[in-house]
Amino acid sequence: MKQSILSLFAFLLVTAVIGQPVKVVVKQSDDGWYLERNGEPYYIRGVGGSSHIDELLNIGANSVRTWGLDEADEALAIAEKNGLTVMLGLWVQHERHGFDYNDTAAVAKQLALFTEAVKKYKDHPALLVWGIGNEVDLFYSNTKVWDAIQDIAAMIKREDPNHPTTTVTAGLDSTEVYLIKTKAPDIDIYGINTYGDIGVVPNNIRQFGWEGPYIIAEWGPNGHWEVEKTKWGAPLEQNSTEKAASYRKRYDTYIYGDKEKCIGSYAFLWGQKQETTSTWYGLFTVDGHPTEPLDQLRYLWKGSFPKYPAPSIDSITLNGKVASESIVLTAGTSYTASLGFTIEGNQRANVTWGVYPESFSTAAGGDFESALEPVMGVLSQRQNNSVILKAPNKEGAYRLFVYVSGKGNRTAYANIPFYVNPAAPGEEPQRAVQLKRQSLSIERQ
Repeated sequence: MKQSILSLFAFLLVTAVIGQPVKVVVKQSDDGWYLERNGEPYYIRGVGGSSHIDELLNIGANSVRTWGLDEADEALAIAEKNGLTVMLGLWVQHERHGFDYNDTAAVAKQLALFTEAVKKYKDHPALLVWGIGNEVDLFYSNTKVWDAIQDIAAMIKREDPNHPTTTVTAGLDSTEVYLIKTKAPDIDIYGINTYGDIGVVPNNIRQFGWEGPYIIAEWGPNGHWEVEKTKWGAPLEQNSTEKAASYRKRYDTYIYGDKEKCIGSYAFLWGQKQETTSTWYGLFTVDGHPTEPLDQLRYLWKGSFPKYPAPSIDSITLNGKVASESIVLTAGTSYTASLGFTIEGNQRANVTWGVYPESFSTAAGGDFESALEPVMGVLSQRQNNSVILKAPNKEGAYRLFVYVSGKGNRTAYANIPFYVNPAAPGEEPQRAVQLKRQSLSIERQ
């Protein structure tokens, strides 16, 4: 989902021998597919992003993923210093961003830029695999993009015999599997970004005819396009405790559980970003604090929980109602929000509340969204388990957020959407139809 449209063209092309390459090979045994790195089996325990290095090492990750060349130098240097590897992204331009794959000159220019990049980085000892494109199939129509990806993959085969290739699709579709098999035969590993529908991947990738290995290139909570919505179109986000349970089950059952074909994964997002909300995909808070799902990743990858785990969320209500009840409040009226949480060990809980307007960005596929400004002066009598909310005077959709942190700032969180209506309580929002998210009405491919 993450991308940088301009990064490819802003990339400074410098060819240099960086070091001695570490050979990576895709292999198959009687038990299934696997990567061999430097002569040893290598299973990817990866994250999408390369920040927060101490926490990355703490949870037992061994690889990071980048999306564009603007991230390459820093990510490779960090990885080499800390004994990690990199799935190095080549940001193949998207039709939905205006790139025309019928423009042969533009396609050739893109290939030339990538050729110089491959020459520059192919011998870096931290390089694991080339990621050729991310979700180029999202809202596209011109299948010539797969010809371009094949040209890039074939170029890599000529320039770099030591590292395999992958390309990443938005979810898993039989059409894209067929197109990649037939139009891009130099792709070694199928990459899939998948969230709530991860459970169908092991069966479908076989049914759709992919014969080689695959990686789950992004995975995490339920996507904002996959969940229940309020009457005004606001998607209901899992709290951090629900997300933590999802990470553990999805990894155990569908990623590590498919040892025959799945050679690893990259959990998303190793960092924080505004996408629908400020907490939906980030594994860290806006302040850089580790969130509850990281405790589960540590258990999955190291077999132990931290000494002081993050708190967990038991419940959150506003005016005695849960989020799925489409809570409508009256402007200027005060209501109580209540929180139930659990914190283990001798930890003191620090609870923070905040109100933000609902985001109705129509961005899709992880395109940039601006951070939202908080609504000030509407909260009072803040306590660990409750707060008084005076509904904003301006009609519209909002969310109440709460964060609970313990030692090491390990944080649990939840949010609950509500609509402020100047009409009598209980009436339907007057502008509900206007507030429907355009992007959420489109089925993600």
